[in-house]
Amino acid sequence: MGAKQQPTYPDAEALSSAVARLRTMPPLVFAGECDELTAKMAAVTRGEAFLLQGGDCAETFDGVTADNVRNKLRTLLQMAVVLTYAGSVPVVKLGRLAGQYAKPRSSDMETRTVDGQDITLPAYRGDAVNGFDFTPESRIPDPQRLLDVYNASAATLNLVRAFVTGGYADLRQVHTWNTDFVKSSPAGQRYEATAHDIDKALAFMEAIGADPDELRRVDFYSSHEALLMEYEHAMTRVDSRTQGSYNVSGHFVWIGERTRDLDGAHVEYFRHLRNPIGCKLGPTATADDALALAAKLNPQNEPGRLTFITRFGADKVRDGLPGLVEKVTAEGVQVAWVCDPMHGNTFTSSTGYKTRRFDDVIDEVQGFFDVHRGLGTWPGGILVEMTGDDVTECIGGGEELDEQGLAHRYESVVDPRLNRVQSIELAYLVAEMLRDQQA
Repeated sequence: MGAKQQPTYPDAEALSSAVARLRTMPPLVFAGECDELTAKMAAVTRGEAFLLQGGDCAETFDGVTADNVRNKLRTLLQMAVVLTYAGSVPVVKLGRLAGQYAKPRSSDMETRTVDGQDITLPAYRGDAVNGFDFTPESRIPDPQRLLDVYNASAATLNLVRAFVTGGYADLRQVHTWNTDFVKSSPAGQRYEATAHDIDKALAFMEAIGADPDELRRVDFYSSHEALLMEYEHAMTRVDSRTQGSYNVSGHFVWIGERTRDLDGAHVEYFRHLRNPIGCKLGPTATADDALALAAKLNPQNEPGRLTFITRFGADKVRDGLPGLVEKVTAEGVQVAWVCDPMHGNTFTSSTGYKTRRFDDVIDEVQGFFDVHRGLGTWPGGILVEMTGDDVTECIGGGEELDEQGLAHRYESVVDPRLNRVQSIELAYLVAEMLRDQQA
């Protein structure tokens, strides 16, 4: 079966040239780092750690700035601190960044009415493929953008590495992460109290002479949906240590709901990788589908190798998830279960914006936890679409954003994201669920 959700490039020679150039580019991540993450995901699989995965629905080239990357990283660090401290569990930190430039679409074409005329153009498939502007020139798939993805991802990873190793991620910075608009919110005030408690704990450790390196830096990994086969194949290398194949464009890559066909090109490609990998499972997935995917993607049943990312929607998770988890667990399959509470809860507001209700997001996560608690299995983590900025894209939360307020700062080019305050609120609510899980 041919690869689904691929763009049609009008210039085959330009595509071949871009792919050939990509094959010569240095790796963005290293095989040894991927192996480290596999070991951490094995701990998630065993119920010894929790995965926090977050970032943009679709990155843009314009968004590769020091401020944007720092803001996203800062919010993820705050969420991880809340989950670790309030939830009393080690947290694996995985950014949905440095590669998330392509998006699947429900239709190849998009029609809009412009000056009274219906105009049909190729759908926007992310900056990796074409431009967001609704013009014929912008919407032509351009293979040069594959090289732009590499360069943007390299710049993003350079910034992330500088931040996490250069003192910004030091736990002594917990107060400085809580700046600007967040401080005045209830979530920000709650965070400030947590930071004060952490300060006291750090002072105690210093008093007894303990100064572990883990307080000064964090292990932070990158991830994206490996959608565009031309790019992902070109960024695959054979590791000199193990002779295994690694996708060196990101530490963790996943297969989307639309491309997980058992005999499809994406599953065939993924089964050869040594990276830790994920696979989305939505309401149409059956327990037999999950077992067949696990058998193909992780035939050695290696813990940490495979993560099932479930995306049912708040109204379906309690009915649809138990059968999958129960049967997969009964068969002894080693897999981490992670909840994507975003994609099943999208709707169009009365004001015309694609949005999500914060309460629906929380309800799906709660349903995910309820199912696992009922079955005695481990709710391994969450994958959220979020940003470190004060956007207005999702309804609700402590700020009580309503449909009229969406227009204030709606900046996403594809799917709505939680803003920074909503992300921290979510972290506290998930921390409470973790405490209940462990009770």
